Amino acid sequence: MIRVLVADDQALVRGALAAMLGLEPDIEVVAQAASGDEVVALARASEVDVVLLDVQMPGKDGLEAAAELHAALPGCRIIVCTTFGRPGYLARAMAAGAAGFVVKDSPPEQLVDAVRRVHSGLRVVDPALAAESLATGTSPLTGRELEVLRAAGDGATVADVAARLHLSDGTVRNHLSAAIGKTGARTRAEAIRIAEDRGWL
Repeated sequence: MIRVLVADDQALVRGALAAMLGLEPDIEVVAQAASGDEVVALARASEVDVVLLDVQMPGKDGLEAAAELHAALPGCRIIVCTTFGRPGYLARAMAAGAAGFVVKDSPPEQLVDAVRRVHSGLRVVDPALAAESLATGTSPLTGRELEVLRAAGDGATVADVAARLHLSDGTVRNHLSAAIGKTGARTRAEAIRIAEDRGWL
């Protein structure tokens, strides 16, 4: 029996995924989580084999939860299952230790197959997303540039961002300027949107 944990903040989606997987004779959904914060403790307590993680959840997002889970329970296999098939998410999920990446509009049998294949030690990646990821390439932004863009995401001023990150105004301006240049954007807001659309943020 493959013991599965489903983590998704939307109760309807979580319930539907659990019900669908529960119909399979060799799969049992033994736990469900509504946020990334619950994942490691639930996975450990329920002795799960495979964890299905949404990306966008309250508290820790799915990518942070994946990294934490991979570090805490390296034998547990992780599939990221998301509405947002962004190439940057795929790269970040794999870097965090995920063994699979599927989008929620995949046919149900594809998800069931992914659970079985990942459990058996294989990697499973949505083929269209894999091709797009190769075409887009990895993020050209440094960790600090991403941090500055993230901090500026709510419309914060340069001074606000500098205070939050304990940097000088000039350093923040330099990082924002570099991020704008690397994303091919014209403004800070456009750079943030591009980075979000590609899954780098």
